[in-house]
Amino acid sequence: MRYPKSGRLKRTQILAIAFLTLAGTVNYFDRSTLSIANHSISQELGLSASQMGLLLSGFSLAYAFAQLPVGALLDRFGSRVVLGLGILLWSTAQFAGGFIQTLNQFFYSRLVLGVCEAPLFPAGVKVISEWFAARERGGPTGIYQSSSAIGPMLGPPILTALMLSFGWRQMFVVMGAIGIVIALGWIAFYRNRAEVELTDEEAAHLDEGENAPFTSHAVRLSEWASLFRQRNTWGMVLGFMGVIYMIWLYVTWLPAYLEHERHLSIARTGWVVAIPYVFGVLGMCSSGFFADFIARRGISPVNSRKWPVCIGLVGAASFTVPAAYTPSTTMAVMYLCLAMFFLNLASGGAWALVGVAAPRRLVASLGGMQNFGGYLGGSLAPILTGVIVDRTHSFVDAFLISAAIALVAALVYLFVVKETRTAQLVQEMEHAA
Repeated sequence: MRYPKSGRLKRTQILAIAFLTLAGTVNYFDRSTLSIANHSISQELGLSASQMGLLLSGFSLAYAFAQLPVGALLDRFGSRVVLGLGILLWSTAQFAGGFIQTLNQFFYSRLVLGVCEAPLFPAGVKVISEWFAARERGGPTGIYQSSSAIGPMLGPPILTALMLSFGWRQMFVVMGAIGIVIALGWIAFYRNRAEVELTDEEAAHLDEGENAPFTSHAVRLSEWASLFRQRNTWGMVLGFMGVIYMIWLYVTWLPAYLEHERHLSIARTGWVVAIPYVFGVLGMCSSGFFADFIARRGISPVNSRKWPVCIGLVGAASFTVPAAYTPSTTMAVMYLCLAMFFLNLASGGAWALVGVAAPRRLVASLGGMQNFGGYLGGSLAPILTGVIVDRTHSFVDAFLISAAIALVAALVYLFVVKETRTAQLVQEMEHAA
């Protein structure tokens, strides 16, 4: 029996998705500031491409290792406080970036930024698992996850305009101030499900399709650790490395690629780099709705999320290769648009997979583990790309390596992540609770 969705639930869902999407967009603005100001910062501080690659990777390494404790903290204390403090602290670090004077200071600022941004996407999975029924989580996941493409899409022209008008330091300060306002709004208006007294009908609607009713008791360390004994956990951790490697390659080096490989001006790059991310938004949003669509037609929950990931990774690799070789800048941008569509199709599917691969009370922990693997692998992209560019004075080999990694990741998802293992995981975790 299906219970109707109350007006209060609809308002809560809209508020949550709006805040998550806004925070995610600003999150990617903040990540992009360094790549947008790559040329200006490297000139002012006298940095080589390899040093810039190390600086760009400082964020992703800190972000990766913070994922494991952050997922457990979210499942124990909830998204309101953990995410709110995360936004507040990462925005303060971004604000401080406008005042740095040395490479070491910049590196430490990026480390703090990485640690404090860690709660965002695992928190999003947890919020959706608490406030949406299982059958409708794909679409909302795709919407808030689209911020990872909206940010890089809108960020380059807006951040470039800020930098050219006021300087790169003022660009950092402005973005930090915006994030602080968002943090205060989230803490003031969002509530965890455990903090809201629901009617029986509202609880029944949210619990539809679940193996067990919602529970708010604290997650035990033994429950968290047991996720590492599951085959699917490792498949998602290893497979997501391929997704984030290519995403982080584009986020950190795409502006420099267009400037140095394709010889575009800084002002023109700020607009051209946004074009592929328009297709990225479409790919991310399509992923969640596509997963829900095929799930309604009898495809199992895990497979309905896994297939968009595999298709997306193969498509992203297929279009990255011609982008590397074509002599035409126009064709390169077209290939990058298609690669970005499929890459974000894969990313959205990977996060939707988290929502059905573990009990609701452990989804942030599983999401953190997946993101740990993703950004551990992704942190190699800026460093390796910087070294390749220094040695070859070209991005061709860097693109080819990312395509190969994406194909391997698709095979991991295809052969390691299985529906039966997920069912066993849910039963074991709910029994332990």
